[in-house]
Amino acid sequence: MTVRFRPAHRDDIPAVAALLADDILGRTREGADMAPYLAAFDAMQAQGGNMLVVGLSDDRIVACYQIVFIPGLSATASLRAQIEGVRVASDLRGRGIGARLIADAEDRARAAGCGLMQLTTNRTRVDAHRFYDRTGFTPSHIGYKKPL
Repeated sequence: MTVRFRPAHRDDIPAVAALLADDILGRTREGADMAPYLAAFDAMQAQGGNMLVVGLSDDRIVACYQIVFIPGLSATASLRAQIEGVRVASDLRGRGIGARLIADAEDRARAAGCGLMQLTTNRTRVDAHRFYDRTGFTPSHIGYKKPL
């Protein structure tokens, strides 16, 4: 299966929201109202260094991720790439699309001058943990979140 990756367009947002809802956690936290998703996309577009990327097979959006470039002082002022919202359509998992998605994110991070790519993943996503291990990520930190 051929998948090509490109920056998302505003009209891609309903398909991306469907991908985000297409798992056990997403079913309980994603909604049907597109207004918040469209507002978030517009804010991402307005902010430099924040991009939503979609993967297409033919005309179908089959994968997505968000990449944010974060300047910082630690690690000798290394630029970091944070990836979020990594999803592959549930009916297409296990076909190598995820590995191509990570490779695309790495290419974009290197092209931006990043020295590190990082992500967080929910503790309950054990399949995702195995996937990230296979793609070269190391579970090096403990993450914390606090609802506001």
